[in-house]
Amino acid sequence: MIADVDPIQITEFPKGEYVMKTENKVLIWDIPTRIFHWLLVCGFLVAALLALGFGEHSPLFPYHALVGLILGGMVVLRVIWGFWGTKYARFSSFLFSPRAVFKYVTQVLQGLGAPHVGHNPGSAYAIFAMLIMIAGLSVSGIIMGQGGKAFEEVHEVLAYTVMGVIFVHILGVALHTIRHKENITASMFHGQKDGNSVDAISSSRPIIAIIFVLVVSTWTGGLISHYDPQRQSMRLPVLGTELKLGEGRDKEKRQYRTEHGHDEEHTDRHDEDD
Repeated sequence: MIADVDPIQITEFPKGEYVMKTENKVLIWDIPTRIFHWLLVCGFLVAALLALGFGEHSPLFPYHALVGLILGGMVVLRVIWGFWGTKYARFSSFLFSPRAVFKYVTQVLQGLGAPHVGHNPGSAYAIFAMLIMIAGLSVSGIIMGQGGKAFEEVHEVLAYTVMGVIFVHILGVALHTIRHKENITASMFHGQKDGNSVDAISSSRPIIAIIFVLVVSTWTGGLISHYDPQRQSMRLPVLGTELKLGEGRDKEKRQYRTEHGHDEEHTDRHDEDD
């Protein structure tokens, strides 16, 4: 059920200024949510740098795919935590209606609007968009690794769209920090935000955080151990699906072009231009 989530208690002053009536800093973000957030930030940055900075012909390019698969596994865990996590980690706590988002954005543009204890409507939609698109990047990457070159354009569009969403999200965080004088970036490190004691979560879930790290580490280790740097290919753990990365993908690409009416000479010349 979609519902507007009430912000923390505020007092309105002249000129549309809002001041939070809080007792102190209270625990809002659990450790699993914070770990996921920063691993996602670092992982996507590494994947983007490997893809854009070195290119698909680089020997480092296959590691771009490896990082993408790690992020895909992390998204699965985050979705699970979105249903069984602590109060503000659950999707139900930031499932805003389109009307609520429109109202929030309008108020922000007018210099109004109230801060929220958890995610505000703008960041909520950004989070949903990033989770969906990063999952899409992982799936399209797997399909490409199996020879589905038709998904290459989809993969590229998703990647650039995620970058755009991240950019807008960063702008929103900066605007919130300036307007409300609250460093919400730091809150993703220590887990605390301005709020009343009734708003706080009861535990930061350290045991779940350890399990999360162990699962991600196991998944990462499995991917690395199944990667063959000589053939630039790998088999997905458990599933056993073989994926061709790097030069292996280039060979598939040349075959795809040839089958669709490009002669070999044109194909080789195109690859050199790339």
